[in-house]
Amino acid sequence: MRILHGWKGLAAEDRGASVAFGNFDGVHLGHQRVIADAARAAAAMGRPLGVISFEPHARMHFEPDAPAFRLMNVHQLARTVAATGAQRLYLLPFGSEMAGLSDAAFATEVLAAGLGVRHVAVGFDVTFGKGRTGNPASMRAYGDELGFTVSVAPALEEGGEKISSSAIREALHAGRPERAAELLGRPFAIEGVVQKGRQLGRKLGYPTANVMLGDYVAPRFGVYATRTRLVDGRELPGVANLGVNPTTGEVEPRLEVFLFDFDEDIYGETIETDLVAFQRPEEKFDLVEAMIAQIRLDVRLAHDLLGV
Repeated sequence: MRILHGWKGLAAEDRGASVAFGNFDGVHLGHQRVIADAARAAAAMGRPLGVISFEPHARMHFEPDAPAFRLMNVHQLARTVAATGAQRLYLLPFGSEMAGLSDAAFATEVLAAGLGVRHVAVGFDVTFGKGRTGNPASMRAYGDELGFTVSVAPALEEGGEKISSSAIREALHAGRPERAAELLGRPFAIEGVVQKGRQLGRKLGYPTANVMLGDYVAPRFGVYATRTRLVDGRELPGVANLGVNPTTGEVEPRLEVFLFDFDEDIYGETIETDLVAFQRPEEKFDLVEAMIAQIRLDVRLAHDLLGV
């Protein structure tokens, strides 16, 4: 899959795709439906399959001081989109220029003139253009005018609830990673570089791989059963505390993963950790001994939940 970071001056082979268009944060089951619509059109037309998203997310441009909310980083987005069979990922830069384009200008300058799209697949609630004035109906109208076809995917429900990035964030805020996984079609995962901390876990007999939460939405702080993928492809079960460490001195929100039966130096490496099940809220212990006793219980429960 080729990743393109703009819409101007593209090579001929990077134009003329059948594209799925939207803010694909999470690439949840609803997003996957839109991409599948684009894939069917690509096959019928004999054109490449592309996905259009924005980087950074538009919300980060308009609300730079808002709480972190991302469901995936750009590397996870690229891998997930590639897994759908897409051949092009257009990560359009969202800054003042993009924010200033009307819906007509976006369709004309970006989709038609820039990307030369042949088909555009969107979701039922898509908006585009300055002031979010564009919608599925106007996209169809622009397609008729500019020479591309348009498909609109209906709302998709799972368990009686509309699938959306907002619903996934709400599930994570509530400490329901299993529900988030149902809406995503896979577990919610935090990826990042392992940081060297105060190494208190090692001193207590439970060394952890620490990853900063950064731009990710903050799930409910607490202890989770986890599965972690290392750079060499190994996937290891474990248990993690996600939070600020109130017992040993509060820190910036982070994920601290204790990997079972593992004692290797992975500082500086990038790992990706699935939140499989929520075990208990983060708490402050009066005594370190009490915390260690609870960690033992956390490890035992994680083993049971993960079946290892």
